[in-house]
Amino acid sequence: MGKNLYIKVNEKDNVAIAVDKISAGVEIMKGIFTTEEIPQGHKIALCDIAKDSPIIRYGVELGYAINDIKKGAWINEHMLKLPTPPALDEMKFGVNIVTSLPKAPVRTFEGYRNPNGGYAGTRNILGISTTVQCVTGVLNVAVKKIKEELLPKYPNVDDVIPVNHAYGCGVAINAPEAVIPIRALRNLAKHPNFGGELMVVALGCEKLTVEMLIDEADISLENVITLQEIKGFNAMIDAVINMADKKLARLNARKRETLPLSDLLVGMQCGGSDAFSGVTANPSAGYAADMLVEGGATVMFSEVTEVRDGVHMIAERCINEDVMKKLASEMKWYDNYLENGQVDRSANPTPGNKKGGLSNIVEKAMGSIAKSGSSPIVEVLSPAETPTKKGLIYAATPASDIVCGPCQLASGIGLQVFMTGRGTPYGLALVPVIKVCSRNDMKDMWSDLIDVSAGPIAAGDATIKDIGTDIFNMIIDVASGRKQPWAEKYKLHNDFCIFNPAPIT
Repeated sequence: MGKNLYIKVNEKDNVAIAVDKISAGVEIMKGIFTTEEIPQGHKIALCDIAKDSPIIRYGVELGYAINDIKKGAWINEHMLKLPTPPALDEMKFGVNIVTSLPKAPVRTFEGYRNPNGGYAGTRNILGISTTVQCVTGVLNVAVKKIKEELLPKYPNVDDVIPVNHAYGCGVAINAPEAVIPIRALRNLAKHPNFGGELMVVALGCEKLTVEMLIDEADISLENVITLQEIKGFNAMIDAVINMADKKLARLNARKRETLPLSDLLVGMQCGGSDAFSGVTANPSAGYAADMLVEGGATVMFSEVTEVRDGVHMIAERCINEDVMKKLASEMKWYDNYLENGQVDRSANPTPGNKKGGLSNIVEKAMGSIAKSGSSPIVEVLSPAETPTKKGLIYAATPASDIVCGPCQLASGIGLQVFMTGRGTPYGLALVPVIKVCSRNDMKDMWSDLIDVSAGPIAAGDATIKDIGTDIFNMIIDVASGRKQPWAEKYKLHNDFCIFNPAPIT
């Protein structure tokens, strides 16, 4: 990857990671020779580590050695015992409040002001919400015709997106946890990129009724089509097309205007992480997040299992006790959720994460948290809730990319920055996704899928500030419609996987 042989993050660390594959017998630093081949991104013991002694990276105890480990040896996931997660009661708050943030180079962007206020749109989209998966087939046929026959007449509209999902019927609609998928779908229907235009396709016998999906004041023949009330397939298609035509005409009048960064909500997410993610891509995104917050924007980061082992660090950045208590409450809820499924947070890391050098969830979490930067945390949200504060927000969601993404969409993000080490063609239909990779090798492999490479940091050719500033500038350009990231250009749209912890009947 570059001229550096290894990366050691913290002076307390007793391991370093290999920048490239290192052969056996190489002196990586004075008096330390590799005892075997070390794969790229994997850990090298910098001293003899006795059985049951801590293995330390990021200045944090990742776990405890199962057996004695010799200096220069390769440390992998089979050699660590997972530590007990941090306690959630009586966490400190407000003791690590950073107020000196890197200055935002600009404080405005070109976005779409919305009629109901709130966050601005970054794109101009006709969104068609659904109450139940049963209508998906009909709606998809209609949307294909709309894109072919109607959309060319409305050049100011970017796309027509059906909000298809697997929820709505065959579910325990009154179960306590059903509040999560229902809230997600309600908020998705009002996404800022939809410009205040509401369009719903329902079946007519589903459990998730139209009244549950949208406000009573919005239920009308102008906004809702119920397929069971229409005679025949072709009439259904015509009804969808006719309603869409009226909505598209109004959306076509939307214009971008210069808006303050306080009207922008950006989501941060990572997936397919590796050992470099926490030292290149994620800290760079965190630097960009700090610049955004300094400029007045709101930034959201998520993924409960990838925060759980560093929750005490997050708590210290919470601005008051209420925010800290909400954080603890969300962590406890998720601990119970996993326990009921007879697993714990150790189920999170994937085979790819481990192949990329991440030994366990503690190491993964330390790298994941880096994407939040250093700003104070002003609010904690339950899954799919919308923000009420401006600044840095922690939104509790599953870590799964394809579930976290829709949760953040439901919270109203206008753009997402997605960090990856191993690579993923992930994308979202409703907002542009900027892809940031952790290694130059990844950028070389996927030059037409990766938007920004943080690999030069590992190679010693750039700083976190350099790449973070690049990410910030791209966020502004993409939010303003001046640039399209690759995932948007290719229309790489993952399914709307709505988080549903409630029973399915």
